[in-house]
Amino acid sequence: MAPRKRSRHGLGFLCCFGGNDLPEINLRDNHPLQYMEFSSPIPNPEELNVRFAELVDELDLTDKNREAVFALPPEKKWQIYCSKKKEQEDPNKLATSWPDYYIDRINSMAAMQSLYAFDEEETEMRNQVVEALKTALRTQPMRFVTRFIELDGLTCLLNFLRSMDHATCESRIHTSLIGCIKALMNNSQGRAHVLAQPEAISTIAQSLRTENSKTKVAVLEILGAVCLVPGGHKKVLQAMLHYQVYAAERTRFQTLLNELDRSLGRYRDEVNLKTAIMSFINAVLNAGAGEDNLDFRLHLRYEFLMLGIQPVIDKLRQHENAILDKHLDFFEMVRNEDDLELARRFDMVHIDTKSASQMFELIHKKLKHTEAYPCLLSFLHHCLQMPYKRNGGYFQQWQLLDRILQQIVLQDERGLDPDLAPLENFNVKNIVNMLINENEVKQWRDQAEKFRKEHTELVSRLERKERECETKTLEKEEMMRTLNKMKDKLARESQELRQARGQVAELVSQLSEISTGPISSPPPPGGPLTLSSSMTTSDLPPPPPPLPFACCPPPPPPPLPPGGPPTPPGAPPCFSMGLPLPPDPFPSSDIPLRKKCVPQPSHPLKSFNWVKLNEERVPGTIWNEIDDMQVFRVLDLEDFEKMFSAYQRHQKELGSTEDIYLASRKVKELSVIDGRRAQNCIILLSKLKLSNEEIRQAVLKMDEQEDLAKDMLEQLLKFIPEKSDIDLLEEHRHEIERMARADRFLYEMSRIDHYQQRLQALFFKKKFQERLAEAKPKVEAILLASRELIRSKRLKQMLEVVLAIGNFMNKGQRGGAYGFRVASLNKIADTKSSIDRNISLLHYLIMILEKHFPDILTMPLELQHLPEAAKVNLAELDKEVGNLRRGLRAVELELEYQKRQVREPNDKFVPVMSDFITVSSFSFSELEDQLNEARDKFSKALMHFGEQDSKMQPDEFFGIFDTFLQAFLEARQDLEAMRRKKEEEERRARMEAMLKEQRERERWQRQRKVHTGSTLEEGGEFDDLVSALRSGEVFDKDLCKLKRSRKRSGSQALEVTRERAINRLNY
Repeated sequence: MAPRKRSRHGLGFLCCFGGNDLPEINLRDNHPLQYMEFSSPIPNPEELNVRFAELVDELDLTDKNREAVFALPPEKKWQIYCSKKKEQEDPNKLATSWPDYYIDRINSMAAMQSLYAFDEEETEMRNQVVEALKTALRTQPMRFVTRFIELDGLTCLLNFLRSMDHATCESRIHTSLIGCIKALMNNSQGRAHVLAQPEAISTIAQSLRTENSKTKVAVLEILGAVCLVPGGHKKVLQAMLHYQVYAAERTRFQTLLNELDRSLGRYRDEVNLKTAIMSFINAVLNAGAGEDNLDFRLHLRYEFLMLGIQPVIDKLRQHENAILDKHLDFFEMVRNEDDLELARRFDMVHIDTKSASQMFELIHKKLKHTEAYPCLLSFLHHCLQMPYKRNGGYFQQWQLLDRILQQIVLQDERGLDPDLAPLENFNVKNIVNMLINENEVKQWRDQAEKFRKEHTELVSRLERKERECETKTLEKEEMMRTLNKMKDKLARESQELRQARGQVAELVSQLSEISTGPISSPPPPGGPLTLSSSMTTSDLPPPPPPLPFACCPPPPPPPLPPGGPPTPPGAPPCFSMGLPLPPDPFPSSDIPLRKKCVPQPSHPLKSFNWVKLNEERVPGTIWNEIDDMQVFRVLDLEDFEKMFSAYQRHQKELGSTEDIYLASRKVKELSVIDGRRAQNCIILLSKLKLSNEEIRQAVLKMDEQEDLAKDMLEQLLKFIPEKSDIDLLEEHRHEIERMARADRFLYEMSRIDHYQQRLQALFFKKKFQERLAEAKPKVEAILLASRELIRSKRLKQMLEVVLAIGNFMNKGQRGGAYGFRVASLNKIADTKSSIDRNISLLHYLIMILEKHFPDILTMPLELQHLPEAAKVNLAELDKEVGNLRRGLRAVELELEYQKRQVREPNDKFVPVMSDFITVSSFSFSELEDQLNEARDKFSKALMHFGEQDSKMQPDEFFGIFDTFLQAFLEARQDLEAMRRKKEEEERRARMEAMLKEQRERERWQRQRKVHTGSTLEEGGEFDDLVSALRSGEVFDKDLCKLKRSRKRSGSQALEVTRERAINRLNY
């Protein structure tokens, strides 16, 4: 069918108006303008128009309404302008005049809905906030909507819709939220923002899963109107597919058909909901690709028909509602026209799409004498081989076949699908091209090229022959003319010859008479006639001299190419090496302490709270190699004095809480031993899933089969038979068959010699490698971290800068330091700037490093093992190593004992544990050596930083540096965030200036905008479109057109075979 264009009604000032009359100007909240005394006189018309134009630009009006507003008298314009300005300056509405207020309130409402249960009054108050936002989005100036979009107000609304609980979902708040989105879409900028959000329409569609009929109507109106917006139709189809998954529908649109068939018991709500559903269905079927694509309408309508929409439509006629009947008429009319168009393809009047046999006969008839007929037979043959089992996975295979056919029918030449592609990455055109035999195509192409060449050659030969024949014809005509001339000449000469011969004969006769007579007669006068013996011929003119052989001399050879490119410069450029290298930072440790010449500040500075290192402890440490005097050469001391001219300190320490829980179990008493112990033992044995004999053999064989896991061994150690248990069980050994499971287990385990020692040795053996693997990284962390601190050059340079800063800031006894305690590093961040409290001395230190010592910023890369070393407690590590040592000793003692005993046949304690002792002793000795080396390196690190008398543990010492590095990195991030914030503020200022300039340009371009009937380019038209869609006016033009087409074509032939009676529609 041809595309159906829809007309739109004009839009009003601040709301939608219908009709052609000029709108009445009303203020917000429906309060008419009252006569008011002007606070200032009316300006001149030019200035008044400029001010009024700025006000009107913020309202995003259509061209028609702009003309109506500008046509008002000057007094009315000034009254509107003053009232708006007064309203904007009203302090009572200042909080609610910006979207920040509403966004904060809605975010808090979304957060508290799952924490508190609100009563009816509180729910109403929350609804009033949302309603106020809806009103503001409709009536506030354009800058309100722009600011709302910039603050991600739409995301706030969508998040609230996603996280809504059941109570809120069924309340008026849900409906009001949908109304806010609808109000936002009533603005051109807001509508574009909503459509640009990838999941906005899908989130709106999720609101269909509610029992509130008003919410459903609002959602369906938005979705139906979006179908009519350019680019919105496919988003709606995607949203409905998303809702199918969200609501666990069997098929798409299932919920809509259920709602269409369900009775609510409330006539008004029921009619409104069913009207909204039918208007949405008509919009989905006839908008977007459905405007001019018959296959798409047939495809999408078939989904509704398979869901049983036709009987529901017949049932809806009982409501006798004019607007609902209009939507029903349009649905059936378009369906009848599409069915008729489909039937024409097969030269039919009507096709019964419910009859498989009729559809097959049509396809068979259409393809019977075509090349596609074998493919149809092959298709049917393979369909016979498809699975038909009721309980198998056959359905998905038939579904796949159905989706492939759908995509073949709908996909266009560019590979685009008007509906959501049932199969991704399925391009029909590409697949068809792949099915063609490329070799055959190439052969036919070569043959066609050969025939083309032969044809061209034959045509050229024919043209040549034609020219030759034409030349021959001309020559023949010339020869005929010459021959005719020769004939004429020969005839004349023949006549002259006959005359001459007659004269000769007469003369000869006269001569004879004279010669025979008596008297000779004198000769005739004139003498005898003498004839020439030869005829004169005209000589042909000599042939012209041969023309000289005209041939142009060969062209002179081209000039020789120019010479090669100039040779490159002989010497490469010299590159400067930047700043001169600093002097050697490692002077000899034998040099005595240098005298400090620290520059003095012009006024007192904040103190750097460090702990000064005694000068007698400096020799032999890193401080002896540091020269902080060279740092003062690059420091901007003036700026430093400005930043830290006072002392302020704000520090908050946040506490932490611990959650403690207690669990208790109640068990029953069983057997002759303690009931609780017996119950726990039974639970353990049920987890082991081994018999008592299997457990006994596993203990004797030292668990060669790995039947006993480590956690099970740990639990078994809790159930070692005690002496009291053994004595009690020995008394009942003659009743062993009657013992409970726990009792019998303990009795049989007690029969094993040194059962407890064996079990402990087995558990130690299994846990040894794990415990060794836990201890080794701790030792290595101390060792590596100590080496890194001693060898780090960047750390040394950083300490040099800090020492210089501290000496510059501190005076008196705290100044003139040659070094400081390392714990002072974490006090750098405590010193705040007097200009900006957000900037500390650590931030300023990083600024200095970025400017003068950028290489120091990579210092954390040299100290990678500090975080791990800071977690190591040396006392606990010594305790852990001591436990390993004692465990090995206990195993050795048990091994000596077992060697002296008579072993059972399956007892493998001695061989297994002998091998274990040999290997584990060597591994443990390596760990001890490494631990001793780590202690030595750690002592040297303490001495290197002058902390040898502090008796610090590794976690404290390395923790100082680790904390400083973390603060160092956080300070760098803070500086980056400050820079980004500043850049963002500058960018926003530029964007606001550009936006203001763009609005100015758009104001002058509005007059040249072209209004197209089927698009939405003007603000405020969304509400008008929703209203037209609800009333069915948007389909009036198409409905009238279809009625006229129906009357012309006649309906008599259709009524014979049509499945449903058309006479229900009284047009």
